Amino acid sequence: MIGLKSIARTALALSASGALLSGCGDASSEGDLGGALPRQQTLYLSGQQNDAPGSFNPLAESWMASWPVGGRFNLMYEPLITYNSLNGKIEPLLGTLVEELSNNDSIVVDLNPAAKWSDGKPVTSVDVTFMFLRGSINSTEQISAIHIDTLKKGEEGAFERLSFMVAKDKRNNPLTVRDLLQAIRIAPAHVFEPLIKEKGLDETKKLPMDQNPVVSGPYNLRSADPNKIILERRDDYWGNAALHDGKLPAPKFIVHPIYKNNEHNTIAMREGNLDASMSFIPRIQRKASAGVHTWWNEPPYFRPGAMPMLVINTLKEPLNDKRFRRALATAIDYNALRQFAVSNYTSTLKAGLIMPTDLEGKYIVDEDLDKYGVNLGINDEAERLAAVKQILSEAGFKSVFNDDGTLDHMENAKGERLPTLYITSPNGWTDWEAMVTIAVEGMRKAGIDIREGFVDGGSYWPAMGLGNFDLVMHKPVADVTPSLPWSRFNEIMASRDWQPLGAWAGVNIGRYNQPGTEGFRPEVDQLLSAIPLMTDSVEIAKAYRELNKIFMEDQPSIPLVYLPEQFYEFSDRVWTNWPTAENPYAPAQLPWIASGTKILWNLKLAK
Repeated sequence: MIGLKSIARTALALSASGALLSGCGDASSEGDLGGALPRQQTLYLSGQQNDAPGSFNPLAESWMASWPVGGRFNLMYEPLITYNSLNGKIEPLLGTLVEELSNNDSIVVDLNPAAKWSDGKPVTSVDVTFMFLRGSINSTEQISAIHIDTLKKGEEGAFERLSFMVAKDKRNNPLTVRDLLQAIRIAPAHVFEPLIKEKGLDETKKLPMDQNPVVSGPYNLRSADPNKIILERRDDYWGNAALHDGKLPAPKFIVHPIYKNNEHNTIAMREGNLDASMSFIPRIQRKASAGVHTWWNEPPYFRPGAMPMLVINTLKEPLNDKRFRRALATAIDYNALRQFAVSNYTSTLKAGLIMPTDLEGKYIVDEDLDKYGVNLGINDEAERLAAVKQILSEAGFKSVFNDDGTLDHMENAKGERLPTLYITSPNGWTDWEAMVTIAVEGMRKAGIDIREGFVDGGSYWPAMGLGNFDLVMHKPVADVTPSLPWSRFNEIMASRDWQPLGAWAGVNIGRYNQPGTEGFRPEVDQLLSAIPLMTDSVEIAKAYRELNKIFMEDQPSIPLVYLPEQFYEFSDRVWTNWPTAENPYAPAQLPWIASGTKILWNLKLAK
């Protein structure tokens, strides 16, 4: 899936008047390389960059930086470790997690002594501490200090051991420290420190860094223009020998064409001009005859990893009544969502905030879903509408209809007319638009006065952070990380940093569980604080069970479907040996992120 800030950049680009970018689809316009790139040496990937590239600066704000720099991408700048979303294991890259020495006080990583920058200088603790304590703003609340030891390992020479000290006086959360270790890309201090000394940090962040950047990853930037970004393989990449038995990545070039819409992306996939994509392609099963495939060959086709939902502004009447929120959730036709909005790319939804995946499903207690959750499986429309009307009636809400049977308005228990509610969602995001439309249709049929509220990206993001919405489409924690499902509960329910309407909220945008009010549930934050420090699996399961019960009782948001972390689609017309359920050597990710990059060393040319 596309990360939150990357999606923001995409939405702003799509909403910009007249900004039509064309994809290069074939390999016929690479003038800077003296002509066309050799097709059998070039891998075409898409879905991350949807607007003209700008900065390739690893210090830039992520929404400013272009692929493959402004996110969890390993091709140019690398993190210390990676997270394998197939098995939940942390795998080595610039460093190796020392699990037996890591605890709730510190997370220990050994730097790989073979790691080098493209200018030949070694990657050292100086680079790591620079990025964590100065170059990045993401770690200040999680890491208080980095302790460094230099150790000898037999005849192999010295290596550096780094202990990342958990910020006990701030978040005290070793789970999010692990998240940061696989999320923050390390930049060369010997390049950036002199620039910062000369220009200051803010001005250094604005530099494009698009000319011969010093990188640690297997590819470097060759060129970039409004139609494409080209990377070229570094044959002297340190990881070839240290991590991949001396092999080179199969593609010499990686090209990210920039398409103006998903239709162009789909055509390129169907014609074999694109090798893999993470764009939403409806009815993917119809593309199999053209060599386009997914993780599974049957529904849901993709491995689930994210949970789009309607976050509810719990401060607004009638949304401040949990019975009304439960009525909203009951009114939705989830079968229609699955079939028509997301082309059957989701398994059957379960109540609660835990996904039924290999990594999270062990925390779901099925008997709790029936006892505490709303009934999401009412496929008969008359039965579903009757259930909603009963909930509303018992809560004192009344639906007023016109003579022709259409809904006019709603009234509360005092007989006061309630304003029409709106679901805020980005305009042009077709799968989200379909979800909102289906949800609104079900709610209105049940007598709930609600409408679609499609807005451009420039309005969507401020509205979400400031609480200027009734309900809003959101996909919390879009990336699969070591802290799930804790991070999803935290983003929806945490009141530690609770903000009033009009003040920016980074988490709990629905303003659920306001401290100091009647009905405040202190156990929510108590559980969220305790889980990251728990080591006993039984106690962890009990804590997640209790959190999920509270979520189902109070319904501060309405999960809609399970979607993949990325829409992983690939063509085998040029390159083969992509990972699948039958060949699961790497996660279902494009080969630029996390453990998915190992795909590059395993691809083979089609015969």
